[in-house]
Amino acid sequence: MLDAALSSYGAQVVLASSGDENHPPENIIDGKTETFWITTGLFPQEFIIRFPDNMKILTLSIHSYNIQKLRIEKSTSDDVDHFEEVADTEFEHTESSLQANDVSVNVSNATHLRFVILSGYDHFVSVHKVSVES
Repeated sequence: MLDAALSSYGAQVVLASSGDENHPPENIIDGKTETFWITTGLFPQEFIIRFPDNMKILTLSIHSYNIQKLRIEKSTSDDVDHFEEVADTEFEHTESSLQANDVSVNVSNATHLRFVILSGYDHFVSVHKVSVES
C-alpha cells in the first residue's frame, strides 16, 4: 500500500499551530518515529497535511505521545478554509511507549487533512508519524 503522507511522496505540512526549531512539524511526514513535532502546551493544537493530488484515503496511522482526543477533518479544495469532519477519536494513555493508533476514515477524496488535538494527557503532546493508506 502507498503511504501518501510522506514528504518523499510530495506531502507537505502547510500549517502547524505551534513550533519548536528542534522538533519542526515536517518531522510528522518524514516516515520516522524517532523524529517528532511537539506542541507548546495549550489546546487545541492542529496541523494540516497537503497532498500533491486528490487522494482516496482508507486508514490513517498515528504514532504519538499524550494525545487524548483527536478530530480529523478533510478538505477537497486548494484553499484550506472549508473542512468537514471525518473522524473523532480518543486515544488510550500509554506510559512508556508511543501511542500507535489506526483510524478508519474511508474518505473518497481529499487534498488536505487537518488534525485537531483537542486535549492531551499532559501539557505537551508529540506527533511522531502520520501514515495515510490510500
